[in-house]
Amino acid sequence: MLKSFVIKKNIIYYYIIQYLQVIIGCILIALAFNLFLKPNNIASGGIVGLSLLINRLFGIEPAVVQWCANIPLFLIGLIILGKRFTVNTILGSLILPLFILLTSNLKAITLSPFLGCIYGGIISGIGLGLVFKGHASTGGTSIIAKIVNKYTPLSIGNCQGIIDGFVVIASAYVFDIEKALYAIITLFITSKSIDMIQLGFSGSKVAFVISDKSEIIKDAILKNLDRGITKLSGFGGYTDRKLTVLVVVMDQSEVNKFKDLVKNIDPGAFIIISDTHEVLGQGFNLSRKPKN
Repeated sequence: MLKSFVIKKNIIYYYIIQYLQVIIGCILIALAFNLFLKPNNIASGGIVGLSLLINRLFGIEPAVVQWCANIPLFLIGLIILGKRFTVNTILGSLILPLFILLTSNLKAITLSPFLGCIYGGIISGIGLGLVFKGHASTGGTSIIAKIVNKYTPLSIGNCQGIIDGFVVIASAYVFDIEKALYAIITLFITSKSIDMIQLGFSGSKVAFVISDKSEIIKDAILKNLDRGITKLSGFGGYTDRKLTVLVVVMDQSEVNKFKDLVKNIDPGAFIIISDTHEVLGQGFNLSRKPKN
């Protein structure tokens, strides 16, 4: 009985966190739109960008345009993509226009298109990243992209890129080419900000070491870096000789010490060091040595 209660409580907590992420994300997107993008006429793609163009041409409130676009697209998505898709989409697609409407009277922070595209892109990306982490979306063109992806070989990313491209091209005609160029910068910054939120801020590195002295190197790393090591078996592509590959995850500040340590033992060691955004599993923490 107690176990069932704890499980139910954890599930409720999980969904509360999800919904909070979606709501906070939509608030940030709305603030980015009304404080930075709309005042500087930067239409950086999607239904939100399209609503800015329609607002300029016909004077219709952007939030109204977004609702008018999202509701039919939502119903089409329900028919074509199924109920599971709609559950993850309905919250974001309905409350984002609401927050855009509620914040529409806020005074612009800057009327510089350059600053507007940078900060609008960053805040929009953070907001979208939170929405995606909440397993939702803001609807709009993402629904179109998923429908096209279902019936064509095009990936969702390519579909979204094509749609955003049309909005940016249209902004060149509605506003001017310079504003379209700023919109492209905004799209790039937004995508990088989404990655930052979804992948994290970790400065972790993962290193692969191939050496004939792998056992000595392993012992030195355990002793001097206090990092756990995973040993993989491999074969040389040219010699077909069996090799031991050491895998080590470390903090960025430890990279130079790690390289010096390996090179002092085996100057001919083959080392690959790459960025890693997330390290998960059995409570791994870079301040502690993982047990591999």
